[in-house]
Amino acid sequence: MSTSPVKVEPLAVNVSFPYGSSLLVRLADGREISVPLLWFPRLAGATAEERADYSLIGGGIGIYWPRIDEDLSVAGLLRGD
Repeated sequence: MSTSPVKVEPLAVNVSFPYGSSLLVRLADGREISVPLLWFPRLAGATAEERADYSLIGGGIGIYWPRIDEDLSVAGLLRGD
């Protein structure tokens, strides 16, 4: 008997900035991605209010911050781009 792996598309459900030095993205499947905020100069230079103003795009495949015109893909975050 063989089983097929379940393919799960990583979808963001929440974004936060713990300690002000990292970007934390919570995924629908329970995983969390944490990356240094310095990887993204626009986010690093944004105010807390600007960072809090985001929307999930494509059902969670990406994140967009309209006030600083920054967007990131979840797949890119998982790859480290």
